[in-house]
Amino acid sequence: QVQLVESGGGLVQPGGSLRLSCASSVDIKSIYQLGWYRQGPGNVRRPVATIRNTGGTDYAKSAEGRFTITRDNAKNTVNLQMNSLKPGDTANYLCEAKVKYTSGIKNYWGQGTQVTVSS
Repeated sequence: QVQLVESGGGLVQPGGSLRLSCASSVDIKSIYQLGWYRQGPGNVRRPVATIRNTGGTDYAKSAEGRFTITRDNAKNTVNLQMNSLKPGDTANYLCEAKVKYTSGIKNYWGQGTQVTVSS
């Protein structure tokens, strides 16, 4: 069982920055992939950025060049630095962990942290 707790959301003006953090209850070196997703008014959950335990990353096109995902193994956190924020980035941002077991892969989710970009 993995518990994830997100923090760092808030209200920011267009062009501003936020740093989201997701704390894991287990050693993240044991987690195959960590990621950030966002869920907007339509309740569709879309990937923003993911990072594997090898360090490999993937970004949504909307996030490339503006967002950076990192893992801090010492603190068991995964972070998302968001720069040049736009109103379209407004959403609830959720952290996901994919864990490999002998029986298969299981996904765990946090509750999310709200990001609102508005003047």
